[in-house]
Amino acid sequence: MDDDDFSADAALFARLRAVWQEVDPVPADLVDRMVAAVAVEDLSREYAMLTLVEGSSLAAVRGETDTATLQFSDGETSVLLHVTATEDGGRRIDGWVDAETLAIRLVQDDRDWAAEAGEHGRFAFDSIPSGVSRLRIVVRGADGDLHDFQTPRFEV
Repeated sequence: MDDDDFSADAALFARLRAVWQEVDPVPADLVDRMVAAVAVEDLSREYAMLTLVEGSSLAAVRGETDTATLQFSDGETSVLLHVTATEDGGRRIDGWVDAETLAIRLVQDDRDWAAEAGEHGRFAFDSIPSGVSRLRIVVRGADGDLHDFQTPRFEV
């Protein structure tokens, strides 16, 4: 192909673009609507309901009190966490999940820790450094299928 062919193609595409912009213009709010649609697409996973059961804020774990209790639920699975400051400056996280679990991981940036659920769904993490964390759990649903449950990020 030579430059004349490219010029002819470019001119044709420019005319087609002009026709479509006149006949069917892009809605002014399309970008905002698409950003909102992408943000809420996986709402049940990313924004599982977070309820602070005990204490006034997440910062309380690091502040004046040494404990906080957090509850997470996506409507099918619920998790209760009790975070306690330890003598060495770390955190102990005791948790309970109300579903059959296959894997439990606590994630902070590029670090993660594994735990196994015992009887009644109880699990624990010892000597966790303070920081923004997320809990990831693989559960077997009532339908028998495996589901990934993730909490929103929280501060320990």
